[in-house]
Amino acid sequence: MSTNAKLDNTKRQFDIKLVRQDFPILNEKVNGQPLVYLDNGATSQKPQQVIDAIENYYHHINSNVHRGAHALSDKATELFENAREKVQAFINAKSRQEVIWTRGTTESINLVAQTWGKQNIQAGDEIIVSTLEHHSNIVPWQMLSEQVGALIKPINVKPNGELDFEHFKSLISHKTKLVAVGHISNALGVINPIEKIIPLAHQYGAKVLIDGAQAAPHLVIDVQQLDCDFYALSGHKMFAPTGIGILYGKQNLLESMPPWHGGGEMIEKVSFNKTTFNQLPYKFEAGTPNIEASIAMGAAVDYLQQFDRDELINYEIELIEYATEKAKTIPELKIIGSDCNKTSVLSFILEGCHSQDVGMILDQQGIAVRTGHHCAMPLMDALGLSGTIRASLCFYNTKQEIDELFAGLEKAKMFLM
Repeated sequence: MSTNAKLDNTKRQFDIKLVRQDFPILNEKVNGQPLVYLDNGATSQKPQQVIDAIENYYHHINSNVHRGAHALSDKATELFENAREKVQAFINAKSRQEVIWTRGTTESINLVAQTWGKQNIQAGDEIIVSTLEHHSNIVPWQMLSEQVGALIKPINVKPNGELDFEHFKSLISHKTKLVAVGHISNALGVINPIEKIIPLAHQYGAKVLIDGAQAAPHLVIDVQQLDCDFYALSGHKMFAPTGIGILYGKQNLLESMPPWHGGGEMIEKVSFNKTTFNQLPYKFEAGTPNIEASIAMGAAVDYLQQFDRDELINYEIELIEYATEKAKTIPELKIIGSDCNKTSVLSFILEGCHSQDVGMILDQQGIAVRTGHHCAMPLMDALGLSGTIRASLCFYNTKQEIDELFAGLEKAKMFLM
């Protein structure tokens, strides 16, 4: 192995003080207080490297891709397609043709519903989703089921917030055409047992779509090892800009699916007699793409991959364990989603306090959390809740910030109880 190859394989040592310096917004003040950003489940903050990638594109490269016969277009195309290959490696897709640029997880799921779904799901067929799902992995299937006459069957959730795998086993049958389930619950942080769900679904001939929006920043994703048929994720959850994401699909499935949007880029030849469509991945990428966001997503992948991902995962586990122990010291605090396999999300209620009121008092102290139903109304209904307070942590958070959260909760109790 050459010296350069050895250097390429060297991982950056995780140092929380240096990592925080990568994220300019963490130096901001909110309501006169230092920002404590604990809303990573809604969107992540962006490192300087990602911000620089956007700025560099507009300062030095700005041009359309795949079309121009000039140097700027060539450079834009090179960076755009390099970013696709970085995402391919990030999720371990077999080929770059299996990585489709979309606006995010929501569009990716809708794309599958309105192409593969319309082709393969008919009246009387069944679609299984889980009660833990974000609305983006429920509503597209409801729309499809209304269009074709299919039936949606939800997997129950246990009282502790876990997906009820035994109930899933009772639902799956040869009528099941698709299982659509999240890798991680955005509302509770629960990690679903997709390694068991996928092979069981395949035994019955069903395809599996995984909503990986919450998993991308927290877990190592290997779509080949998972053997899922589709995997969707959003850039803004994993330190990239908003408005960009990907749909992974097995190549044979993507090739069999019709285009969703029509226009430039997705065509091979257009005439009034017949239009032929482009090859993968461009068949699903009509119109001018979100070029700078795609390039910046490649930069976000580079940022994550410079670390030993296990080191980041272990640090986040340390954070959530610390927060959980702190939570146990407040008698009025009830954790929602406990004693289960989960990532760095603390979802809870303060008994006697409305979650929105708590969130407002925390905001006055510069502490950003999410309150409400978290786009997971069926889950909240199943748990008998109107909503929760959610502190979603990331590897740039600290134990000191968790201490500040709980100091803020004590102040909230003084005002509200």
